[in-house]
Amino acid sequence: MPMLVAQSSDVSSDLGIYLPLVVMFALAAAFAVFSALLGPLVGPSRYNRAKFQAYECGIEPSPQPVVGGGRVPVAYYLTAMLFILFDIEMVFLYPFAVSADVLGLFGLVEIFLFIATVGFAYAYVWRRGGLDWN
Repeated sequence: MPMLVAQSSDVSSDLGIYLPLVVMFALAAAFAVFSALLGPLVGPSRYNRAKFQAYECGIEPSPQPVVGGGRVPVAYYLTAMLFILFDIEMVFLYPFAVSADVLGLFGLVEIFLFIATVGFAYAYVWRRGGLDWN
């Protein structure tokens, strides 16, 4: 019976090391909620007709579609999404770079496989014309 009590105390002491992480997440969530709720209360509230109109990259909005199928070309959005996609994939290289000496040959092979995968995706997007501005 005392063995069960010892095991439960070990589990509670092991979970105690996560307390700073839980506190950090709680503070981050509280700050996000506080900022979202405080903004409209403190910020200026001078509304006019111009603030409620659509604004797209400095182009005057018009009720008729412009030649080419819309007010803003889809290429802008696709380019932004591709940038975000490849940028986030490159962020995954940082953990490999930090622990490259610990990972050894396995890490080197994994880095080459990851870069090859990103390279194939880049070549696919390039061949499909996703990087052309025409």
